[in-house]
Amino acid sequence: MAAHHPVGVGIIGAGNISDQYLTSLTRYPDLHVAAVGDLDTARAEAQARAYGVKEWGTAADVLAHPDAEIIVNLTVPAVHAEVSSAILAAGKHVWSEKPIALDRADARALLDQAAAAGLRVGVAPDTILGPGLQTALRAIARGAIGSPLSAQTVMQYAGPDLWHPNPEFLFARGAGPLFDMGPYYLTALVCLFGPVSRVAALGSTARTVRTVRSGDRSGTEFAVAVPTHVSALTQFESGGVGQSVFSFDSPLTRTGFVEITGTEGTLVLPDPNTFAGEVRITRVPQRGREAEWETVPPVGVEGGRGLGVLDMARAVRGGTPHIAGGDLGYHVLDTMVSIDEAVTSGETVRVASTVPEIPLVPEDRDPYEATL
Repeated sequence: MAAHHPVGVGIIGAGNISDQYLTSLTRYPDLHVAAVGDLDTARAEAQARAYGVKEWGTAADVLAHPDAEIIVNLTVPAVHAEVSSAILAAGKHVWSEKPIALDRADARALLDQAAAAGLRVGVAPDTILGPGLQTALRAIARGAIGSPLSAQTVMQYAGPDLWHPNPEFLFARGAGPLFDMGPYYLTALVCLFGPVSRVAALGSTARTVRTVRSGDRSGTEFAVAVPTHVSALTQFESGGVGQSVFSFDSPLTRTGFVEITGTEGTLVLPDPNTFAGEVRITRVPQRGREAEWETVPPVGVEGGRGLGVLDMARAVRGGTPHIAGGDLGYHVLDTMVSIDEAVTSGETVRVASTVPEIPLVPEDRDPYEATL
């Protein structure tokens, strides 16, 4: 029997999202979590111990760890580019939480740095690798709704200040509902329709000061630096159009709403912030009858956060491209920055970047199989 050689992974950032990553990364046989690092080394130690990781320390400790081939960047958005650049400078591949950076220049510099060093950049969300979106992509590819024409997405609720113990960064530059939650919806739409070519948008800020409502800091006020409601129109190079709402201002919670309408039917996707869920199709009903629905049989194994890290690890060993790559992350960032510019200017903004067609995940891929 051949020896198994999992890819070593380091994690920088031991905040809330690290639980989801560590839960998955420590269960994928093709990965070995070598170390966890954070500015707060006590927090890094607590997370490492909780998930059976043997080493912890500072970010520098993770960068220097000899077993870490890929380092997962789970820091706050404001330092994504800086930390990812340090990871590349240390000779490691980087997987970054979204967004890849706060602006186009920093994102482009990061991709150029990676290319010059022969290293890889991967960017969340990796929910696009799960059975939810993969099932929908296959249904569209086989013509289940005819030619795709338009998309509608909605993500609205009262905001993360309701539940997050330290929500300030989610209302700072590079966050807000557009940059925090937009990547899930826009990445899914790019996978379904192809690159965005231009956008138009309007935005508003309901309150310039918000209050922490949970945890030890409950009652603490903080400033809001971004629009907390954005309504965006997107046009794709393929000719399709989309309309999206991203809001932290709604008492009525509606999240995970994604509908794709084609010439012969409408396809409803599960929440793009999840990896699986029901994919349904309705076709043009006969007059006087309610719409009838069919459920599309799911394809693939669910997995969880870190599925993109696993895909990158297998691709590194196999010498093949990984799916949720830096070019996709850059195009989604470019689209979001363009939407933000459209909110400010009131003008339609062209999206200069593009991205190749995103490949499908092989149907027989199992994240819980040891393949390396």
